[in-house]
Parts: sequence; C-alpha cells; structure tokens
Amino acid sequence: MASSEAAERIADFVFDEDELRACSALPEGACAEVPGNVVWHVVSGALAKLGEQLSSPGTVLPWVLGAVGAPTAFLGLLIPIKDGGSLLPQLAVAGRLRAVPRRTPWWAASAAVRALAVAATAGAVAWWTGTAAGIAVLLALLVTSVASGVGSVAYKDVLAKTVPKGARGRVLAWRAALGGVLGVGAGLLLRATVADADERAPFALLLLAGAGALAASAGAFTRVVEAPGATEGGRDAIEEAREGWRFLREDAAFRRFLTARSLLFAVPLATPFLTAYGQRTVDAGLGGLGVFVVATALASSLASLAWGKSADDAAHRTMAVAGLVGAASVVYALVVGALLPEAWRSAWVYAPAFLGVGIAHAGVRLGRKTWLVDAAPDDARPTYVATANTVIGAATVLGAAVGAGAGALGPTAALVTFAALMVVGAGVAAWLPAPGRRVD
Repeated sequence: MASSEAAERIADFVFDEDELRACSALPEGACAEVPGNVVWHVVSGALAKLGEQLSSPGTVLPWVLGAVGAPTAFLGLLIPIKDGGSLLPQLAVAGRLRAVPRRTPWWAASAAVRALAVAATAGAVAWWTGTAAGIAVLLALLVTSVASGVGSVAYKDVLAKTVPKGARGRVLAWRAALGGVLGVGAGLLLRATVADADERAPFALLLLAGAGALAASAGAFTRVVEAPGATEGGRDAIEEAREGWRFLREDAAFRRFLTARSLLFAVPLATPFLTAYGQRTVDAGLGGLGVFVVATALASSLASLAWGKSADDAAHRTMAVAGLVGAASVVYALVVGALLPEAWRSAWVYAPAFLGVGIAHAGVRLGRKTWLVDAAPDDARPTYVATANTVIGAATVLGAAVGAGAGALGPTAALVTFAALMVVGAGVAAWLPAPGRRVD
C-alpha cells in the first residue's frame, strides 16, 4: 500500500491528475493502476537509456573497436547492424505478439537479453584482440539489436494499454530525461578516470555497468501492471506482412509518416561520422569520449521533457523541428572543423555538435513514437509498429549504403549528405496530419 501511495504521489507531481484519470481509451480496470505504471515506465526506461548510452554504437563502441585493435572497416558496420537488427525482424514478432494477452514480459525479457549481450561485449574487450574481438563485438551488437526490436513492438502496445493518451509523450520524455541525467554522471566519471587509449579495463567496466543498468531495467518493468488484451487474429510472419502491406496501400498518412521517418533516420546515422570528423579535426583523445558521452546524455536530459509536451500537442511538428535542429548541428560541426583556428579547437568546443544531434534525435524519437502510438488503430497497433519498423529497417540499409558512398569521400561528404536528408525529412514531417485525421 505504501509503495502504491508513493507511486501515485510521484505520478501526480509530474502529471496533471485529470490527465492520468482520462482512461476512456484504456482497458477496463486499468485506470487505478495508471500512477504506479507511470512511475515504473519511467524508472525502467531511464535505466534502459543509461545502459544504451554506456554501450552506444555511435560513441562508445567506435572507441572499443579501436582499443581492441579491430579493423577500421568494422566501424562502418555498427549503425547498420544496430538498426537493421532491431527493425527488420519485427513483422514476425508482431504476429506472435497477437497471440499473447500480456506483452510486458516480452519487453522485460528483451532487456535481459540485451544485458547479457552487453556483458558478452565486455568479455570480448577484456580477453580478445584484433579481428576476433571485433567480430565478437559486432555479433553481440546484433543480438542486442534483435532483442531491442522485440522490445520495441511490445513496448508501444504496453504503453498504449497502461498510460492514457495525452500523457504518453511525457512518459517517454521522462524516461529519456532521467536516463540522460544518469548518462551525464557516467560520462563525467569516464572523463575523469580514462586517460590511456591502450587500457581495456575501463571499457570493460563501462560495458558491465551498461549491462547492469539493462538488467535492472528488466526487473523494474516487471512491476508494470498490464491488463490482458485481445489474442484473436494471431498471424505468422507472411500473413502479418500481407496485413502490413494492406495498411501501407490504404493509409496515406501512414505512408507519409514512413517517408518522413526514413529521411529523419539521417539524424542517428550521422553520429558515427560526427565522431570520426571530430577525432580528425579537433584531435580529441580518449578523454574526448567522456565529453561526447556527457554531451549526448545531457541532450537527452535537457530536451526530452520539452519534446514530450510538444509531442503530446503535435507529434508531427516535433519531428519537423527536431530534423532542422539536427541539420543545424551538423553545420556547426563542419564550421568548427573547417573555419575555426586550430588553437581554438577542442573536444569541448566540438561537443555542442553532439549536444545538438542528441537533442534532435530525442525529438525525432519522441515525435515518431507518440504519433504512431496515437494514430494506429487499437486492434492493429502491433502490426502498424512492426510494419513501420520493417520499412525503416530496409531504409536504414539504403541509408547505410548512401553513407558508405559518401564516407568513401570522407566524413565531410557524409555529414553534408545526412544534413540535406534531415532538412527534406523535416519538410515532409511538417505536412503530416495530426493522429486521427486521414489524408487522401
């Protein structure tokens, strides 16, 4: 009882009580559990975000591959493996989820698997070297990504069943914001303690801390109380793909959303190139990794709460503004590298580029998640989510090819290419309809 009362007080402090009691769209009996569910959503999400930041393929893993002496070509595989592994298998997952009444255990299990995979990465860093270590890191990343994809489909459905419409964007925002605060602390600690690029122990400890955060996240999510849902209409992957294709044909707003989301995937795809460009132009040593982790985590913490309210009000406009912020951040990085005198360049001067891209990524993520959860029909939400993620997975492979082609000309060409895609994506997102409105 005391735990329930504490959760309710925390939830009422963060949200307006009327918003948490607007339960008309939730399953019968779910309203009383909303305050506690909000708290456990935020706690588990914050821990998951911390775990992701401590094992990020955009900032941490490039340094890890360098520390173990893996081939430099492996750097270009990090983001495609992360995104492709997460997104492409989701139609099969959505079909299976239809047959289970509760989806909470699926997300908790996915977080536990991710924790094990990150721990395996730490083992590879500690014990292996060269190509073998690099392959082990990439395989562990693949496992992490597939598990993340399973959790993604499950999470959006759990969110829609346990948190009322109008509060979901801020739940996602608080998850990211608190995770960002934890990440800032981790980055500052890394900045203060890691000074030698040849030392592997700090990397292994960093990854083990990430694994621990993901394991704790799994435990926290099991506290979410989810009412049983409908289990009719279970389909295999082929049937699910056919249904998803039908939605694509018939729902013009959904197609426009997917176009915008595909283009705005340029925001995360630009991150490894920002890292490479920063290493080249500001001569950031290993201590710069701590600065970049701090900047990325601080962006999540500062931006997510504002983006959450914005996403609840107009998710499509949130995506558009975030895309423009991302493009501006890339321009800033290019200006620092090309125009500032060499004596003025440092990891701290370059860090606002990571801060801006992190803010943009948070806005795109919150905007697209909120738009899709609110716009998808209740009885077809897992299929909508899985279809969207499968399409974006395919687009990510294409984006990786574009990035590889531009990257062959150097990080500068890649960053210019991705900045242009962000601007176009922002324009498409701005013309999305609000959830519930159809377009011809």
